[in-house]
Amino acid sequence: MSLYTQLKQKAFEANMQLPKLGLVLFTFGNVSAADREAGVFAIKPSGVPYDELSPDKMVIVDFDGNTIEGEMRPSSDTKTHAVLYKHWPKIGGIVHTHSTFATAWAQSQRCIPIFGTTHADHLTADIPCAPPMSDDMIQGDYEYQTGFQIMDHFKELGLSYEEVEMILVGNHAPFTWGKTAEKAVYNSAVLENVAHMAYLTQQINANAPRLKDALIKKHFERKHGPASYYGQS
Repeated sequence: MSLYTQLKQKAFEANMQLPKLGLVLFTFGNVSAADREAGVFAIKPSGVPYDELSPDKMVIVDFDGNTIEGEMRPSSDTKTHAVLYKHWPKIGGIVHTHSTFATAWAQSQRCIPIFGTTHADHLTADIPCAPPMSDDMIQGDYEYQTGFQIMDHFKELGLSYEEVEMILVGNHAPFTWGKTAEKAVYNSAVLENVAHMAYLTQQINANAPRLKDALIKKHFERKHGPASYYGQS
């Protein structure tokens, strides 16, 4: 029996949420789930359709991108996941999709403005879009460098990965993360929904204003602040 049975099960269950939520087409996406104590993560095998997945097909990889256990090749995005896990110690799950509206914003090389309270319920900043990678980075170890492109853009903007758990990579697609794989999937669904609403907002009013600061503060803090009162806990 594998030492990583539970971790594989978590990764499998999280991956199976992507088609259910309409976030992937064919094999265009992946989820990983990390075990921080063991220094490994489980990730979807590359190019395997979702209806052919099972927990035992998940691949175990360390934070340097080395395969530890698994008979199949891990996702082609594995090195990006590994870089983020290695340098951002408080995340336990990562999602990469090519969901339609978030990817359209990424292809447009545009951040998603904070237009409304749905966005503000989850974060107080525009959803950032990292610029396209340089030719040297693309021609080098592409997936590995994608992780640094994400982290470098966060440093440039002065953002915390614990507060903003999503990004668009210019001309590419979105990545999200969270303390667990389940939270990373949730963030991916939220990102796609907010991207869709922002697109429609600009179609209705090309000059739609950014949400006023008082509403940003109110909606974020009622769910996340020290005096939060949303929900039952």
